[in-house]
Amino acid sequence: MIVRISKGIYPAGLHAEVTTRMNAASQRLIPAIRKLPGCLGFYVTTEENSSTMVNVGIWETLERAEAMSALAEMTALAQAFIALGVEFERPIINYPVLRKVP
Repeated sequence: MIVRISKGIYPAGLHAEVTTRMNAASQRLIPAIRKLPGCLGFYVTTEENSSTMVNVGIWETLERAEAMSALAEMTALAQAFIALGVEFERPIINYPVLRKVP
């Protein structure tokens, strides 16, 4: 199992706009992610005090986690956020799960 974490930071004052855009993008993004094999869960969040956004995906394998990099809907969304002023940490890290707590 793999945990894939993508993190971005945005200028202070853009929290409401970033959050609104993230919620709006869900209508396109969720169906696209659901079509990818091996997705066990996907979480999207923003946090105002740190001006950060985080996407966390749980995947069956590294190969399936890395398929997110080629997902057209995610690439387009990332470009829109970059144009808004979001800076993404790169590379995106894929963490092998050591333990799962039931």
